[in-house]
Amino acid sequence: MRIPLAKYGIRELILFSIPCIVGMGFSIVLFPWLVPIPLFFLSFLFNFFRDPNRKTPQDTSLIIAPADGTVSHVVPVFEDNYLKCDTTKISIFMSVLNVHVNRVPVHGRVEFINHTKGKFLDARDDECFSSNENNVMGLSLIGSSIKITVKQIAGKIAKRIVCACKVGDVFEQGQRFGMIKFGSRVEVFVPSSVTFEAMVKVGDKVTAGKTILGRIL
Repeated sequence: MRIPLAKYGIRELILFSIPCIVGMGFSIVLFPWLVPIPLFFLSFLFNFFRDPNRKTPQDTSLIIAPADGTVSHVVPVFEDNYLKCDTTKISIFMSVLNVHVNRVPVHGRVEFINHTKGKFLDARDDECFSSNENNVMGLSLIGSSIKITVKQIAGKIAKRIVCACKVGDVFEQGQRFGMIKFGSRVEVFVPSSVTFEAMVKVGDKVTAGKTILGRIL
């Protein structure tokens, strides 16, 4: 049976778990009342890097949430990295309590990847969209001429974006493709030329690989 922990976080789990376990050992022997402190940090690590299995709806007309979190924006914007056109942007804010593994929202082929270094402003700050370190992935839907963009944005605490894919890779809907470590934001851009019905609104809680963000009509 697969242990539900993110493979992208194994290094951090090992690196930070060791001092927590050592601290628990010393606390048990010398200061039993301090045991809850390293136990808390160990529990936080395993909670953050959890990666539960999920059953994703398979439908070429659906765009599925790429991240767990709260919808912060559903707005028209110009996407200037891959699509280079007017789009509908759906932005999802992830807190440190959310699952941080990212999933592909469509059955598509990776046509574009671009990592840009930048600031690490709070992911709730509007300036983070243009200033923070980010990774842009362009996807072409299989069996269609439609293209979308998925953008991973680092936050104030998140310092590392993982995008475990390359141009030419083909993904199924809901397949894991990376994560952002310790709080962040993920955005999906759909061209305005595509007849698209958003099925979420600002404030909605969404689940990666399960929640339907919208439907292509």
